Amino acid sequence: MQDAKEEIKSRLAVEDVVGQYIELKRAGRNLKGRSPWGVDKTPSFMVSPEKGIWHDFSANKGGDIFTFIMEVEGLSFKEALEKLAAQAGVELTRYQGGDKKVAERKTRAREALNLATRYYQACLSHSKKVCQYVFYDRNLNRKTVKDFKIGYAPNTGKAMTEALQKRGFTTEELDTAGLLNRFKSDLFRGRMTVPFIDTTGNVIGFTARVIGKGEPKYLNTPETLLFNKSKFIFGLYQAKESIRRSGYVVIVEGNMDVISSHQAGVKEAVATSGTAMTEQHLKALSKLTSDIRLAYDGDAAGVKATERAIMLAGDLGIDLTVISDYHGAKDPDELIQKDPRLWQQAVEKRIPAVDWLLTKYEENLNLNSAPDKRKYSDIALKLLSFVQDEVERASYEEKVARKLNVEVAVLREKGERLNQKLAKAPRRYLKKPKTEAPESDRLTKLENSLLALKIFGGITDIDIPLEIPDDETRLAELELIFNREHELEGANLEREAAELYSRYTRELNQHQIKTLSEQLADMDEDDDNYSKLLNQIQDLQDSGTII
Repeated sequence: MQDAKEEIKSRLAVEDVVGQYIELKRAGRNLKGRSPWGVDKTPSFMVSPEKGIWHDFSANKGGDIFTFIMEVEGLSFKEALEKLAAQAGVELTRYQGGDKKVAERKTRAREALNLATRYYQACLSHSKKVCQYVFYDRNLNRKTVKDFKIGYAPNTGKAMTEALQKRGFTTEELDTAGLLNRFKSDLFRGRMTVPFIDTTGNVIGFTARVIGKGEPKYLNTPETLLFNKSKFIFGLYQAKESIRRSGYVVIVEGNMDVISSHQAGVKEAVATSGTAMTEQHLKALSKLTSDIRLAYDGDAAGVKATERAIMLAGDLGIDLTVISDYHGAKDPDELIQKDPRLWQQAVEKRIPAVDWLLTKYEENLNLNSAPDKRKYSDIALKLLSFVQDEVERASYEEKVARKLNVEVAVLREKGERLNQKLAKAPRRYLKKPKTEAPESDRLTKLENSLLALKIFGGITDIDIPLEIPDDETRLAELELIFNREHELEGANLEREAAELYSRYTRELNQHQIKTLSEQLADMDEDDDNYSKLLNQIQDLQDSGTII
């Protein structure tokens, strides 16, 4: 794919790609603007048209057009490649060494789904009965219907199939797209249709709600070459700009909750579309924000879904909260029908997910009963084992101990025994992205500055033990850092480098102490390496040297 990358980069200027998201102004040979992640008070986002690279000094991120799209859209490299290829008019199949037939089948499936979307939209506009349902019974306005490309599948056997066959699509191609049932007739009939749109703007399937009585109430596209329900997030295409701007995302249970929420002004709402939350869902959302707000029902299913979210989050660095004040409504859609402003207020009035869950546990148990105290402590300790921050976990342990009227030490002792049992079963955590950790951010920023001084400042008096990269994009980014932060008239680069290196050694020292301490916490005292690690930590704390 390297040839495809180079072809795309030759056709798309970095300032044009970045300029679609932020306003850029000329600053000498470069361009500058405000960070799209909203973390700067003054313009700190720099673009070098000459080098084809960008660097956000406030967020400590940088790279080429591909890394920019990956960061700002929360996409994988493959998704960013496809998005930019479409924008540049580059046909990726020419560069693929894999199965071109599969690529061609996917292309035809996308074309069929886009055409089916337009067909369903036309059917909606021609049916007064369905318009009555959509615009009056569901209270959707024309902008919402247009934004979500809502349509109507006629209640006939092969209406859509025949319409698309006239446009040259075969039964096999329509089946590949997930548009047909097992009898090779229309899958969706007599239903309001809402397309599943991926993060690059392509239709990959549908969800369809029955109009009137009938089962199932909702019918979704099955798994296809394009649609994978464990990865897809409904509404993310429409929500991602608002998520990036406001810094949070709201996860609701149903697709209609998403649509109603967007119409009510809370455009950060998404749903996992008929499936439980997965690691892939959480990974995708964590690329856009660490502030994730759950709007689940307070029933048993909602409690389980929240438990699962906490366990999946692991040490991802997510601020997981729950929206629960529905003013008597059963879900966000019903609350919005009552008063959109109440939903907007509910989104702001959220509580930490662990607090919400502990309250739910208490509601179902009698904490004056010894057996129920045991049950409460069991489930509470299991939940708290997934709280990664030591201070936060200790605070919850004290809260639970007060509820049970026992000493914190007693609770922790029981927690240790439970953890030993749980340790025998595999537990999966999502890895926290390096850019999420402030400590890692500081180290990376210092390394960037030291490398920039070493390469472009000609520093020779100080031995900076960092390897010079051979990647052209990385070198161009370091040059941009040097030009902005260090190439000042009369600047003493040797002194700057010495000060930065001193800070870097201190940061690295602290990082190593933390890493070794985490390893030590997982060891038994009789482990052969326990004393060795303890001595290393002590040496680092005493001398400040680097091992």
